[in-house]
Amino acid sequence: MLEIRDLHVKFHNRNREAVGGISLTIHDGEIVGLAGESGSGKSVTAMSIAGLLPRKQCSYRGDILLNGKDLLHADRSQLRKLHGKEIGVVFQEPMSSMDPLMRIGEQVGEVLRIHTKLTASQRREKALEAMASVELEDPEKVYRSYPHELSGGMLQRAMIAAAIVSEPSLLLLDEPTTALDVTIQAQILELLKKINREKGTSMLLISHNLNIMRKLCTRVAVMQRGLLVETGNTADVYEHPQHPYTKQLIDAIPTREGRQKWQRT
Repeated sequence: MLEIRDLHVKFHNRNREAVGGISLTIHDGEIVGLAGESGSGKSVTAMSIAGLLPRKQCSYRGDILLNGKDLLHADRSQLRKLHGKEIGVVFQEPMSSMDPLMRIGEQVGEVLRIHTKLTASQRREKALEAMASVELEDPEKVYRSYPHELSGGMLQRAMIAAAIVSEPSLLLLDEPTTALDVTIQAQILELLKKINREKGTSMLLISHNLNIMRKLCTRVAVMQRGLLVETGNTADVYEHPQHPYTKQLIDAIPTREGRQKWQRT
């Protein structure tokens, strides 16, 4: 599915590597969390996968393969063919990620316009199906709406619909619930679980929130200062963390009953 091999990324204006030689595999149908504080390298790793790395501002080496296809060294035209069609991306700020002048339905169906030969009516039907699948109420009304007319939770569902409308094999989730309240967060996590269960979509969740990662991911990888310091099944990492940094992250999770809560659940 997705294989990262010895990825190195160094920005020209920094002394140390942002990513210092990490290797990580995501298998078909797996949800993997990439955790770490700001500056740990997790976002740069995601940018490398998503084709958003500013190549003129950094040096990079290694391999990133999606179903055997090279992502790291592919030219922009090749990446455009892959992204959107085989990789969907969900960002943390849907309002800033969506075009305020385009109707929601047009944005959900945009990837189909680029990557398929479907007619306008066929694209509309597919977009409505995607919006219904992410449990947006009254998809017809949402289709005609502009971003400012929707709540944060509805916008995030619309962005997920746009990411899955072409049925990609991988979803990149960049802090997808950070801007949402706790109730809406829980709903979005359940939606992502449903997509994974019903469509078999693999997912990579980028987050500093280990509580959310624990609820969604089957496996967790922890980054610190550009290095991958620990990987393992989610339950094993949370109950028996091996690296001191992982222990610090888990101990920092606010819980009413402290660490024992994690060990009991």
